[in-house]
Amino acid sequence: MASNDDAPTGAANGNGNAGAQPSLNVLAQYVKDLSFESPGAPNSLRGRDKAPGIAINVNVNANPLSDKQFDVNLTLNAKASFDQEVLFNVELVYGGVFAISGFPQEHMLPILFIECPRLLFPFARQIIAEATRNGGFPPLMLDPIDFAQMFQQKIAEDQAAASKVQVS
Repeated sequence: MASNDDAPTGAANGNGNAGAQPSLNVLAQYVKDLSFESPGAPNSLRGRDKAPGIAINVNVNANPLSDKQFDVNLTLNAKASFDQEVLFNVELVYGGVFAISGFPQEHMLPILFIECPRLLFPFARQIIAEATRNGGFPPLMLDPIDFAQMFQQKIAEDQAAASKVQVS
């Protein structure tokens, strides 16, 4: 069996950190805010001949807690309506505290806004499904979310806004 005793001590791994392996760890997960409203109940619970319209909004925020710890919040809003009647409105802010180290600085935003919410999403999805089921409706099973596409779209919007400011 080969030994690593001959490896140079403190050898850099290409990102400036001597011997540090990149790591992403979930330290905590929590419900920051959960709201379910069914303003028309019990009338809103009756059967209908067609499915209601459902509008879903997703947002991700990240805040540093220390040099290597970050609080990432995934906000999910789902509003179901039929004609002008709101059947239900559910809002969830689901958070996670992540320890992130050993990554190059240019990778931090994609990690915070793509990988962290991707890890949180299955848990948030389950909470939304249970809230709608407990509200008397069929469970709302959200489709998987492409956080990479959301991030790229947000970057493009920010760049377009910045170029408009520079032109004005």
